[in-house]
Amino acid sequence: MSTPSFSVRRPVPWLPGLVVCAGAAAVAWAVHWLIPAIPLLTAAVVLGIVVGQVPVARPAVVGPLAPGLSLSAKRLMRVGVVLLGLKLSLGDIAGLGWVTIASTVAVVLISFAGTFWIGRLFRLPGHQPLLIATGFSICGASAIGAMSGVVKPKDEEAATPVALVTLCGTLAIFVLPLLWHPLGLDAAQFGHWVGAGVHDVGQVVATAQIAGAGALAVAVVVKLTRVLMLAPMVAIASVVERRRQVEGDPAAKRPPIVPLFVAGFIVAALVRTFLPLPAVVTDGADTLQTVLLAMALFGLGTAVRLRTLVGTGWRALVTGLISWLLIAVLALGAVWLSAR
Repeated sequence: MSTPSFSVRRPVPWLPGLVVCAGAAAVAWAVHWLIPAIPLLTAAVVLGIVVGQVPVARPAVVGPLAPGLSLSAKRLMRVGVVLLGLKLSLGDIAGLGWVTIASTVAVVLISFAGTFWIGRLFRLPGHQPLLIATGFSICGASAIGAMSGVVKPKDEEAATPVALVTLCGTLAIFVLPLLWHPLGLDAAQFGHWVGAGVHDVGQVVATAQIAGAGALAVAVVVKLTRVLMLAPMVAIASVVERRRQVEGDPAAKRPPIVPLFVAGFIVAALVRTFLPLPAVVTDGADTLQTVLLAMALFGLGTAVRLRTLVGTGWRALVTGLISWLLIAVLALGAVWLSAR
């Protein structure tokens, strides 16, 4: 008589960390709902950084939660970047006029090159100069996640730029409105400045809404023009990384010329531009994108080690602050150029 056999399902290693990330995203949403001035994604990053510093939580973060945190920080980030393309309408961007578009692109390129050079000047390790330049010049932590998908940095290399872009973007929410009237800007010009100079989309909304709906509309469209630069910048980095790997090891697996998630981002932007999507679809995609990015940024935040950052990361901090000032000045110049 044969004994029945029972199959035991193996536990899914990434599930606990993924559940924690989802719970953290809910907490971040609650913080944003209670204090609207705090962007949801900023709250998610800060919450991850705080959890990563708690001694009691450290064994879980580097142990059973690690697979899920890594999955969120990498794969969910890429899906969120694809959905970000559904916010882009090329028609809205074209409505800005060629002067505004050209000056916005110039701000991205100059600030990217300037920040990268500053990071190299301060001898930041690994891919940090590239990641900081990407996050500060394009669209904050989302851009850092997209670029990380190509260059495959160590977790701490990506975590430090995310912490810096969160810090400086949060500072912008409070500092830029104080300079609005002293600089003699009207509401639309202030919105233009915010869209061209603040890093993350949520931080742009939190800063520009102070000047009213008109300023917010201008800020979001200018910001999405910067977001549009994400695809070519990541594609160029992929080509450079591919060439570097070929020179270092011809047999090594090389990244694609255009990463799949970048192609998805472009397709999503084209769909948003040429197809009349119902509001329920765009709103649903926007909500899903926000949730995925909040989970991803919480996962990235848990990799930040403040003790290490304070002890050895002063060069990265100085790089971030100089870049923040550089972008704010360049963006202000773009506003004045467009107003002439």
